[in-house]
Amino acid sequence: MAVDDDPTDLFYASNSAAYAAHSREPNHTRLERFVARLRENARVMELGCGNGRDSAWMIGRGLDVIPTDGTREMAEEAARRLGVDVPVLRFADIEAVGTFDGIWANACLLHVPRPELAGILVRIHRALRPGGIFYASYKAGNGDGRDGLGRYYNYPSAEELEATYATLPWASLEISGETGSGYDRQSTEWLHVWGMAK
Repeated sequence: MAVDDDPTDLFYASNSAAYAAHSREPNHTRLERFVARLRENARVMELGCGNGRDSAWMIGRGLDVIPTDGTREMAEEAARRLGVDVPVLRFADIEAVGTFDGIWANACLLHVPRPELAGILVRIHRALRPGGIFYASYKAGNGDGRDGLGRYYNYPSAEELEATYATLPWASLEISGETGSGYDRQSTEWLHVWGMAK
């Protein structure tokens, strides 16, 4: 299936303005924890930045942020908000090596097909400097599927995520759960992953 034919990509492309307008305030608690673990003026890449909400918050705290999104229309929404170029970057195209002090991937890797997640994590880990901080969040479950809006989710369990992440050299790794919601306003069990690269 071509990228442009994928129902998840089509959803974000077709609903980019509405999705960008819907995005609420960022989760300050998680962002503050992320920033607190980084050096001053740290270089950060955000994956799946959406409307740029979280990147804007981090830029406002003095970080050197590279916001990216895998959908051109969402990247354009973020560029309008941030006033900077926002590259269109698919996870499989991450080529950076030892470049970033932190990588922020809030609610985006949950769209990666299960068989591809381990390989994407290798690319992300490779892009971090030693001691680099990584954050990602997933909708928990016991098997992949689509939501009521047609978007694909990998719906991992905490045990599955731990096994997948454990194949990489982390100095520390933490996975925690939380009940919340998302764009579809459905009650959702979230999994939050924090890692520090060796």
